[in-house]
Amino acid sequence: MGSSTYRSKEENKRSLTAFGLNNNSNMQKKAMLSQPMAGKSNEEIVATREKAIAFLEKKGYKVVNTLFTDEWYSKEKMQERGVVQIPLCFLAKSLESMSLCHVVYFCKGWESARGCRIEHDAAVAYGLEIIYEN
Repeated sequence: MGSSTYRSKEENKRSLTAFGLNNNSNMQKKAMLSQPMAGKSNEEIVATREKAIAFLEKKGYKVVNTLFTDEWYSKEKMQERGVVQIPLCFLAKSLESMSLCHVVYFCKGWESARGCRIEHDAAVAYGLEIIYEN
């Protein structure tokens, strides 16, 4: 007879918790922003983000950062790593961030931004709650 590994409920619960997969109802829900940025100044981007973050935090959400501004995401560093499609790299990182979230907040104008539309399709397909900026 082959051997099998038995894990107790407590061991399974610890494993799920380690990977953030437990269904702890006390867990703070996470949200991310989907925001069009093309053609906008840094000031406009920051102002829109601050407004959206304040709204989400007031509702009790923890906001996952989707403004990837560290050196790793500079044009030069991405080119050094061989990234050819820089917008696609940002979209991939954004979708990875979405995997941590319960909610996606879509800022005004999302319908006109290719990346935001793809994020919207993913959020709908995977059943995330969606909030639209008024």
